[in-house]
Amino acid sequence: MSIQTLKSLADALAQKKISSRELVSDYLARIETLNSRLNAFITVDRDGALAAADAADTAIAAGKAAPLAGVPIAHKDLFCTEGVLTTCGSKILANFVSPYDANVVTQLKAAGCVSLGKTNMDEFAMGSTNESSAYGLVRNPWNTERVPGGSSGGSAAAVAAGMVPAATGTDTGGSIRQPAGLCGVTGIKPTYGVVSRYGMIAYASSLDQGGPIAHTAEDCALLLSHMAGFDTRDSTSLQREREDYTRDLNRPLDGLRIGLPKEYFGEGLADDVRVAIEAALAELRKLGATTVEVSLPNTHLAIPAYYVIAPAEASSNLSRFDGVRYGHRAKEYADLVGDKVSPLEAMYMRSRAEGFGSETKRRILVGTYVLSHGYYDAYYIKAQQLRRLIAEDFQQALTQCDVIAGPVAPTAAWKLGQMADDPVQMYLADIYTIAVNLAGLPGLSTPAGFSADGMPVGLQLIGNYFGEARLLNVAHRLQQATDWHLQQPAV
Repeated sequence: MSIQTLKSLADALAQKKISSRELVSDYLARIETLNSRLNAFITVDRDGALAAADAADTAIAAGKAAPLAGVPIAHKDLFCTEGVLTTCGSKILANFVSPYDANVVTQLKAAGCVSLGKTNMDEFAMGSTNESSAYGLVRNPWNTERVPGGSSGGSAAAVAAGMVPAATGTDTGGSIRQPAGLCGVTGIKPTYGVVSRYGMIAYASSLDQGGPIAHTAEDCALLLSHMAGFDTRDSTSLQREREDYTRDLNRPLDGLRIGLPKEYFGEGLADDVRVAIEAALAELRKLGATTVEVSLPNTHLAIPAYYVIAPAEASSNLSRFDGVRYGHRAKEYADLVGDKVSPLEAMYMRSRAEGFGSETKRRILVGTYVLSHGYYDAYYIKAQQLRRLIAEDFQQALTQCDVIAGPVAPTAAWKLGQMADDPVQMYLADIYTIAVNLAGLPGLSTPAGFSADGMPVGLQLIGNYFGEARLLNVAHRLQQATDWHLQQPAV
């Protein structure tokens, strides 16, 4: 199956070369064939997808079709979808069927997209490998013994394997860009506040941001144009005019200044990843761009700051999952009841112990600790101060360049289980992506060739606030000049 872009499918549907039912049926069949090998989907909504496809065909026939009418997509399983299971990759939400749609889901429905189901993810978006899901690990379609990246690994793997042309993801510390890079597809995290978080089950509220994953920058621009926009139901949503992110896709790159942080090209970067990134930068120079060295001196502080702030917010956000209102409730907990533990407390304890996985528990415990009396000032406040320094580094660097470029990850995708006993090593895999979330900036990953053993490598592009259209323009021009984004895994 050759790569089908969102744009080409939308055009074919509008011209009635194929029906949405035919298209959706083809993708459902591919999911049925491949999901047992990749485990990219938690839930496949076959009946709902076919019904939506029929509705799209009716609208197209009547000349009343929305811009993306009938095009199939998938949603990361932390976007609430009315009437469909929404698990966040966790046992604690194993029986939660959402009574409403997230804003992103509503927006894409209005654009005419047909949701095929919900993609697998690290539990509550906590992880860089997609191995912490309660529904089993996801495999990279380029090599099923390798990780797809996380936490949006299910979405990235599904797109890379041709199970769906595009999917939604979320990015708290690199969780769109890193799996997109490791799976050889394109993904963009917009400026914080550009995409509404309403109905997007929270991990770390000041860092989480939704975005699209697709084969091409053009497809990401199409989806982001419909996903973005002000939402009164989200207190962090930015009140701005809607943008057409496709408007500058073909803008020439003549005069573009690309900043290369010296901290991104030093110790720790694998040689084969460096070679691939330099080849991509050479292509951009051919297109008229110039490169300048810049510095982000506080890069080494991003991981310690992030792993104080994000767990602290997670500790607060996940306190609502207690087995009372919805979600998993332990059947047996009487053995915990005692003089100091009431039956209600015992139920909380056992339900959360059974419902959360080890990585989620680890981050809840860390977050609770850094927020506790005596440690709040020493850790949480200090991490927020570091966050400000990191944001200032980017602003200083962006006075010298238009966009910043570098690797998405220090290595290509590693073997499944390689970091299972060393969570710190897993955290270090996000060294190049985390700072972007701390600063609230937009970041994009685009395919940039392959490692020595044939695994995809991603080039990261970082822009100033609200610079998404420029990032998409740079990625699109690079994709017009190369074919890395058109390569397909053998699966």
